Amino acid sequence: MLHSLTDVGQDPVRGGYTRPVYSTAELDLRNWFREQAQRRGLDVETDRNGIIWAWWGPQQDGALVTGSHLDSVPGGGAYDGPLGVASALAAVDLLKARGIKPARSLAITVFPEEEGSRFGVACLGSRLLTGAIDADRALRLRDSDGDTFADVARSNGLDPRHVGRDPDALARIGEFVELHVEQGIGLGSEGPGVAVGSSVLGHGRWKLSIHGQGNHAGTTLMADRADPMVAAAQIIMAVRQIAARQPDARATVGRIIPVPGGTNVIASRVDMWLDARHPNDAVTAHLVEEIHGRAQRVAAEEGCTVKLTEESYSSTVHFDASLTGRIRAMLPEAPMLATGAGHDAGVLAGLVPSAMLFVRNPSGISHSPEEHVTDQDADAGAIALADVLAGLL
Repeated sequence: MLHSLTDVGQDPVRGGYTRPVYSTAELDLRNWFREQAQRRGLDVETDRNGIIWAWWGPQQDGALVTGSHLDSVPGGGAYDGPLGVASALAAVDLLKARGIKPARSLAITVFPEEEGSRFGVACLGSRLLTGAIDADRALRLRDSDGDTFADVARSNGLDPRHVGRDPDALARIGEFVELHVEQGIGLGSEGPGVAVGSSVLGHGRWKLSIHGQGNHAGTTLMADRADPMVAAAQIIMAVRQIAARQPDARATVGRIIPVPGGTNVIASRVDMWLDARHPNDAVTAHLVEEIHGRAQRVAAEEGCTVKLTEESYSSTVHFDASLTGRIRAMLPEAPMLATGAGHDAGVLAGLVPSAMLFVRNPSGISHSPEEHVTDQDADAGAIALADVLAGLL
C-alpha cells in the first residue's frame, strides 16, 4: 500500500513529499483511503471537522479507534502519517484473515492538518473535535496564499457553521491507538522494531514578527538602517544558545519569511516561527519568555520592534496507564518509548484513553526525505497493531 503512494505529492524542489491539507496531493490520498476502506467492506463517512471515519461494524459509542494522518510537512518523508493509516488497513486484513469477528465496532480515522503545515496549528482536526481550539479562531486561520480555513473548508464540502467541538463524534471513541513511524532513533538498529509510547513532550509554536524600516538596498547607508533581517539572524542564534543551556529543551526556528522579500530590498518586516519543547510545561514557558526578552533587546539595538504571538500549545501528555499496560502485556518484547513529536493521540489523550505504537526508523531522521522504515519493520508494526486491536476487541 505504501509503495502505491510513491508518486503522490512528490516535491521536485525540496525532495520528499509536500502534502498540505486539502492540496491536490492530500485529497488524492484521502480518496485513496476511502477506496481502500470500501474495498474492505468498511462504511466510510467524513464528519463536520473533515475527519474521515471507516467503520467495521455499526457506528456505536465506545468503539475501538485507530488511524493517523495523511498530510505532511514541506519536503517530508514517506512514512510520517501514511504508515499509521496503511498499517490500520493492513491490521483489518490480518484480523479478518484470523477469522476475528469484533464484539464491538472498530473504526479507522484520518485526521486532517496534523502537521499544521498549511494553517499553522498542528493537529487541527483533533483539536477541533475535542474543542482544544476555538472554532471561530480556527476558521480565521490563513494559509500562505491568504485563504482562510473557513474558505478552504467550505470549498472542500464542510460547513463552517458546524466546525468545532463534536461531543457525539468524541463519544464514539472508547479507546484510541495510533501507530506512527518513530521520529528519532530510540529503537536503534537491533532488537524489536516496535515500541509502545509512554508520553508526548510538551510543545508549542509561536510567531515572532520583527518590524523595521523597508528601504532601498543600494541607497541606504549601513549606519542608517533598521533592518529586521539582521535582528532575525541574531534572534535565531539566541534561540539556539538559550535552549542549549536548558537540559532536555528543544527550540527551533524552521521557517522565516521576509516582507516584501526582494533581493535588492531591505525588509520592512520579518516573520519567523519558533517551535519550543520541554517535558516540564513551566520550563517551556520560561524558555519562551527568555527568548522573547532577548528578541526585544536585539530588535531594539537594530532600531526594530518585535511582537510574539502564541499559535498553539500542547502540554506534556502521559498516555493512559491502564490502556498502555494492557498493550504492553500483548507486546511483551516492545520497549516503552517517549516521543518529542506531537500527535493526534496526544490531543485525544486528555478526553479518551489513548496509546501509541512506534515503528523503527533506522535513520533516526524524520520530517525529511531521509525518513525510512524497512518493509520488514512496517509489516511487524502492522502485525503488532493487529495483535493489540484483537486483544482490545
